[in-house]
Amino acid sequence: MPYDQTLDTEIFKAVKEFGPSRITVAVYSYNNGPKKLQIVRENSNADGQWIFTKIGRMNKGEVTEVVPIMMKAIESM
Repeated sequence: MPYDQTLDTEIFKAVKEFGPSRITVAVYSYNNGPKKLQIVRENSNADGQWIFTKIGRMNKGEVTEVVPIMMKAIESM
């Protein structure tokens, strides 16, 4: 069965910007299934549009800001 975006329910979402980059922490439930945490990094291009990139590694400042958001997200799971 292919992915159907209409079945994906957003439970929680918070975005933290770090200059030309931002990290989104979200909780989703697909087709009323178990709630799952998603972490996404996006970088701003020359036109100011946000482009998805792998989260990869995070520096200490990013981790310090994102972990409390993750803890809030866990409360909604």
